[in-house]
Amino acid sequence: MTTMLLSALGALLCSLVVTAEVMPQGDFNLQGVAGKWYVIGFATNAQWFVKHRADMKMGTTILTPTADGDLDIAYTSRNADGSCWRMNHLAKKTNLAGKFIYNSERKSTTYKHIHTRCTNGPMCDIVNSTPSRPSLGWSNENDMRVVDVKYDEYALIHTKTKDVSSVLTNLYGKILSTLQNQSHCFTIHYHLLKILYYEILYPSQYI
Repeated sequence: MTTMLLSALGALLCSLVVTAEVMPQGDFNLQGVAGKWYVIGFATNAQWFVKHRADMKMGTTILTPTADGDLDIAYTSRNADGSCWRMNHLAKKTNLAGKFIYNSERKSTTYKHIHTRCTNGPMCDIVNSTPSRPSLGWSNENDMRVVDVKYDEYALIHTKTKDVSSVLTNLYGKILSTLQNQSHCFTIHYHLLKILYYEILYPSQYI
């Protein structure tokens, strides 16, 4: 599994250098990506991530297909003060399977951490929490593509923000144990992407 994952990652990052077009996986199955994913790592040149990298914690993303073929995205992570930060997007389908367009919300929500499903560590997986305060977010259009996925193991999702140079490639994992201690291998492809910043989140630090 590790060899397959790293090979897929290398192919993706090479494609970001040699072509402006990053294509989604050809046999994409919308229902296959449904469920909970751990955000194992990401590569980005977005300055917001650079500025806040010291505070980054590994989060979870819930992907929920809609009846119309769109994809509801709910991302949750833990803040330094113990509260949970959550952001939602509705990614609209396009004529190309595996490609979605979504507009970032102007606001996200911070939750007081009352109860989570995860009892062994500081992961935020909101079950019974109350909104604490809204926070300013982004307001832009994003092109999101599922470029490589093995539905029971991992997914690589590439996002490009319209009219700006920001790109974000997320590495998602279905099961933490299959990807722990492998993220250091992710960094060998940094020079291919030629970005200002590259971050790897180690699940063992937060679980």
